[in-house]
Amino acid sequence: MNPEARLGWIEPVGADLPLTRQCVLAGVTRATVYRRREAAMRQACETEKDLALRALIDEKYTERPFYGSRRMVKYLKSCGHVVNRKRVQRLMRELGLAGMAPGPATSKPHPQHKVYPYLLRGVPITQPNQVWSTDVTYIRLARGFAYLVAIIDWYSRRVLSWRLSNSMDASFCVDCLEDALRAFGKPDVFNSDQGSQFTSAAFTGVLKREGVVISMDGRGRALDNIFVERLWRSVKHEDVYLKGYANMGELTVGLAQYFVFYNGERPHQSLGYRTPDEVYRSAEGGGAIIVDKYSDSGRKQTEESCPGLAQDGADLQPPEECSTGQRRAAAEVDAVTA
Repeated sequence: MNPEARLGWIEPVGADLPLTRQCVLAGVTRATVYRRREAAMRQACETEKDLALRALIDEKYTERPFYGSRRMVKYLKSCGHVVNRKRVQRLMRELGLAGMAPGPATSKPHPQHKVYPYLLRGVPITQPNQVWSTDVTYIRLARGFAYLVAIIDWYSRRVLSWRLSNSMDASFCVDCLEDALRAFGKPDVFNSDQGSQFTSAAFTGVLKREGVVISMDGRGRALDNIFVERLWRSVKHEDVYLKGYANMGELTVGLAQYFVFYNGERPHQSLGYRTPDEVYRSAEGGGAIIVDKYSDSGRKQTEESCPGLAQDGADLQPPEECSTGQRRAAAEVDAVTA
């Protein structure tokens, strides 16, 4: 009989028969059993540590999305975890995270998928369903992790549809898109990053079928999809980190409750403290525009499209959400590399 099968006969510590007697009856050596048990213990310890490191990386990335692997190593060391950069790179890759600052390989579309240009820089968003946007983020669980995709309306910040998955394939993203189209019609423009899920023929094919114009973030552009990034920060800090979901079932129920709250009860500063539901239904009080930098033309464009955001022309970023697409962390993007 296969030695691997005989090793499976060995019962754990505390069994009725001593280990020595079990090995004799199974025809295997004790040294082999000890090596297997030590390897299993090491693997369990590594898995537990990886889960702890993923949690720290996730929290810091949510606060500082321009952090790359080098800065993340420094941060983890400050938390008492001595890890090398290769391990951090592996964990960030598993989570689908990359520093948002300009640099090589910040976005990796499938080499055979078509990448579309970004069409929204400097374009005022003046009505619901003018622009929809999507992205995928990692959600940590007590054991393991899940991926969340959501589609939002830029004008109102309303979450139109969302889905969870335990893998990064394109199917759950396509399902989320189809659900949004059935419930809310179709947008003029649909924006995403260059991830393989969104450049896949299955995903872009749905948009082409509906006659929707496709836009994709530029490589290394931290602000091109800022409204979804801001949504992820809210979801994690206001719900996921507070509740510590144990499994996919709990996460699904919890997120369903949170998105009802987010759309219907949570006031948004950039919407004049109205809710996304109110703004989406009334088509009043919303708006957005992505500007490149704090240039004179950018300031003028922002003040004309988003009156009331700038009090003295010196600061165009309200503390919570800003219709210009700027946020506090973005000011550091040009000075920081991954």
